[in-house]
Amino acid sequence: MDLLTLAQEIINGRRLGREEDLSFFLTCDLKELCEGADRIREHFIGDKVDLCSIINGRSGRCPEDCKYCAQSVHNHTDCEAYGFLAEEQIVNACRINESEGVDRFSIVTSGTALTGEEFEKAIHAYETMNKECKIDLCASMGFLDEEQLHRLHEAGVTSYHHNIETSERNFPNICTTHTYAQKIETLKKVKAEGMCACSGGIIGMGETWEDRLDMAVSLSELGIDSIPINALMPIKGTPLENETRLTEDEILRTIAFFRYINPLANIRLAAGRALLTEDGKMAFQSGASATITGNMLTTAACATIRSDRKMLADLGRDVTPQYRKKQSN
Repeated sequence: MDLLTLAQEIINGRRLGREEDLSFFLTCDLKELCEGADRIREHFIGDKVDLCSIINGRSGRCPEDCKYCAQSVHNHTDCEAYGFLAEEQIVNACRINESEGVDRFSIVTSGTALTGEEFEKAIHAYETMNKECKIDLCASMGFLDEEQLHRLHEAGVTSYHHNIETSERNFPNICTTHTYAQKIETLKKVKAEGMCACSGGIIGMGETWEDRLDMAVSLSELGIDSIPINALMPIKGTPLENETRLTEDEILRTIAFFRYINPLANIRLAAGRALLTEDGKMAFQSGASATITGNMLTTAACATIRSDRKMLADLGRDVTPQYRKKQSN
């Protein structure tokens, strides 16, 4: 397989699907694969790198049994547990991220779904941020229904995050308290609401390379707009605590073929950037076009917003948020 020729075919309109044998991605020359992925990224996304940041709006005590997660009650970690944060704390964090030049800001909450009084608090916080800040807003609050998604949209949320985590085949090995089908149904509701759909998964959880390919194809079939790729950082007290950490080459190969299969999406670096050299510089030359930056969900970040912006600017990438471009016009 000539990977650069394939990259040009994708640029010209070809799309890779489930009916094709994509196994060549697993053994092909990595350098050529990354070069082709970067060409696809440059054509469809350009030099703009989308930076997003999150705040852990409600932590711990999650009834789901996801085997990778520090926040599950089924696991035995020292994760901090607290209810929904005060609005002032959330809005202040939003302002700080806006001042640092982040593109979007998200409240992420533990649990099956944010409901009741806490959901109402979230709505009010988003309304306040939408009124007082210019940064784009995102949410990650579990299995919300159509009405809840619509209310978030009305409050100013333009993007909703809901990972499928892995392939459909492998999903029962990772979680048994909800199903892969429930994940897909939620994402279809997000798309129907007209919000940006953000969904990816975690690699390094014991899945096969074929599972990673399958996840990439499933996300393509759903038309996902933003695909966060997390590399597992094993957490003591979880069932996956003894998993072997991925190598940089394994992560780069995954990012690159995700770009080939999802040419129009933002391929977003997420957890596990500490496994990459120079905070993931090579990943941005291998198909990645976005990243989570700042403070992470339950593990410490390996880079700061400012160091990310400098590294990307040194690569010649555009790290100016759209709201700042509008201000200068």
